[in-house]
Amino acid sequence: MTASPLPEQIAHKLRRDILRGTLAPGDPIKERDNAEELGVSRTPLREAVRILAKEGLVQLRPARSPVVADPSLKEVRDAVAVLRALEILSGELACREATDEEIAEIRALSERHLDLSETATGDGLIELFELDMAFHTAIARASHNPALAETHAAYLARMWRQRYLSAVQRRARERVRSQHENIVAGLEARDPARVASEINAHLAALASNLTRLFEARETGRDLAADLTGID
Repeated sequence: MTASPLPEQIAHKLRRDILRGTLAPGDPIKERDNAEELGVSRTPLREAVRILAKEGLVQLRPARSPVVADPSLKEVRDAVAVLRALEILSGELACREATDEEIAEIRALSERHLDLSETATGDGLIELFELDMAFHTAIARASHNPALAETHAAYLARMWRQRYLSAVQRRARERVRSQHENIVAGLEARDPARVASEINAHLAALASNLTRLFEARETGRDLAADLTGID
C-alpha cells in the first residue's frame, strides 16, 4: 500500500471503513474532518472520494458533503443479476482461454482463502473478503476479454459493501468452500457447464443473503450472530 499514490491509499482506508460500518450508508464524508483525521490535505482526500464515487460506494452532491451510498434492494438485485451474468460468462470463457498458469493462480487463491477462513476474525474477515474478491477477479481476467474484465471490475466494486455483508455470514462458510473448489475443478477440467452451474449457484446465494439482510434491516432484527463466517 505504501507504494500506491496517496489518493489510492486514502480510498483504501475509506473503503475498509465502509465495509466495517464505521462509515455507514448515508453518512457524510466531511472533507475537513476526514483530512485532519488522516493527516492529509484536502486535495488527495477529494481525489480519493472521486475514486469511491466512480466505484459506486460514495455519492457526490453539489455544494454538500458526499455521502456513503445506500442503494435500495431493487438496485442491489439488479446489480447482482448483471454480476451473475458477467461471472458466468467469465467462467465459460476462462475454460477455453485461460492458461494453465492462470488456472493454477486461481487455485492458489482458493486455497489461501480456505486456509485463512479457518481462523479469520475481526479485520481478518476483511482480508478474507478481499481474497475472495481476488478469486473472482482472477477468473474474469482469465477470460482474456478486456471489456468483460473491466465491466466485471466495475460491478464488483459497486457491490463491495453488499457483498461483504453477505460474505461475513457464518452459514455461508461451508457452502462457499465447496463452490469455490467446484469452480476451480471445473476450470481445471475445462468444463464450462460445470463452472457456469457453480457460479450461478454462488451468485444466487448472494442474492438470497442480501434479501435477508435488507429485510432484517427493515425490521431491526439483529444478525450479529451470523457475522462470523465468510462467503
